[in-house]
Order: sequence, then structure tokens, then C-alpha cells
Amino acid sequence: MTRVLLTVEYDGTGYAGWQRQTNGMAVQQVLEEKLSELCGEPIRVTGASRTDAGVHARGQRAHYDTAARIPPEKVPFALNTMLPPDIRVTEGQRVPDGFHARFMTCGKLYTYRLLNTRHAGAILRNTHVHVPVPLDTEAMRRAIPTLLGTHDFAAFQAAGGTAKTTVRTIRAADLAVNGPELVFTVYGDAFLYNMVRIIVGTLIEIGHGKRSGDAFTESFRTLDRLSLGVTAPPHGLELTRVDYPPEAFTDPEAVRWHEPTEDDSL
Repeated sequence: MTRVLLTVEYDGTGYAGWQRQTNGMAVQQVLEEKLSELCGEPIRVTGASRTDAGVHARGQRAHYDTAARIPPEKVPFALNTMLPPDIRVTEGQRVPDGFHARFMTCGKLYTYRLLNTRHAGAILRNTHVHVPVPLDTEAMRRAIPTLLGTHDFAAFQAAGGTAKTTVRTIRAADLAVNGPELVFTVYGDAFLYNMVRIIVGTLIEIGHGKRSGDAFTESFRTLDRLSLGVTAPPHGLELTRVDYPPEAFTDPEAVRWHEPTEDDSL
């Protein structure tokens, strides 16, 4: 058996999220069905992050085991002829048997896009969240550095999260302003359920003047979900990149797994 790691890009608009479920078509299901057809055997894939309905990905990672003799680097070429146009595999590589796409991650980069215009756009409607009221982007930027470092992010978890610990480390965060387009990026070791969308929802309220610029600092003190803003819509969010330590590709037994109960659905 060969373990293969894929990099997957998808437009999440038409899907019920990454993970297989009973209430709608998921990206995982489509990928498994087409891989099973390609390999001539039942295939199950394990993704790095369980993105929610409507959330997009540019750099989702997923592994699977197969007895098929297709060279891993050739899998994207064959699989992309079978997949719908809103799902694409951009890379395939062989990894050691002990490699795990979800529990060996060491960092994830997420991007959230806003369109701050009076009228909603037509072309960007599936990838950008429309905010019709002018935003104070400087106030939003001033609040962002308080997110950096290791904190208890309990207030940043939506109901339904099952993480064993709510302590996380945010290594970088930024808000780029390109005319009416606002692009928020955040990089960390792992994320709680809806954590990025809660951060963005809070930033929007800070930009509206509805919430204090020290809201994040206050939430670390109170650990109270009500100290932060609403959860921003899913369609502005993109899983941009998933990183692994170098040892994961050479000596996976030396890599410490994350707790299996970690909930990084976004």
C-alpha cells in the first residue's frame, strides 16, 4: 500500500463542507468517489481541516492509502479530468505510512475577504463578504496585534466545538486594504471551531465603532463568547495553506500528534 498526500483546491459554494455528511454533498465525498473510480478500489481520504459549508480552500491537504500503481505525482493529471470544475487537485506526493494529514500539522494559514462598498458586487459574491457601511480600517489594524502569541481562545469558539484545550498560538495576522477590498490573513498552530470567522466578525464591529479596540484583550481575561462580535459568514473564508514539520515526511514517528479531539472546523 502507498500513502499519498494531495493538495486540494475547491470553491465551497455548492458543498455542505469538507467532511462527508448525510445532509448534503461534501468535497470529501466527491474526492473519494472519483479516487475510488481512478484507483479501482474503495478509497477513504483524511483531510487536514474540516471546513464548513461555503468555505473555500486553496491549500487543503488530504491523504489516502492505495494499492494502485499510479505514480502519486501523476494523480492530479488523471483525477482532474474526472472531478467537477469547482474541485481541483494541484499536487500529489508519496508520504511515509505513518504520516497523518490532520494530526501532524504545525501551522495553517487562513484568508478572509471583505468587500466594503455601498452596493454588493456580482462577480465576487461567492468569495467576498459584503459590508455596506464604511469601516475604520486603522482601528481594525490597531486591534490585530493583540491576537498574537499564545492565549486561551475559549471566547473564540462557537457552540458545538469539542476541543480538549482552547489554548492556541497565533504567529502572524494582517489586514491588507486594496481599495474597497479588505483581506485579513491569520497564521497559527491550529484553530477552534469558527475561530477565524469570530475574529473577523469582531474586527468588523470594531471597524463600525460598535466594539472597543481592546475587545480581544478583554476576551482573554473573561473567556466569554459575548465579549466578541458575531460569527462572520462562511463564504469569505479560505483555507490557504497547511504546513507540516519536515520530519513528517522523513520520520513521522518523531512528530507529536495533536489531540484527536481537536476541533478545527472553520
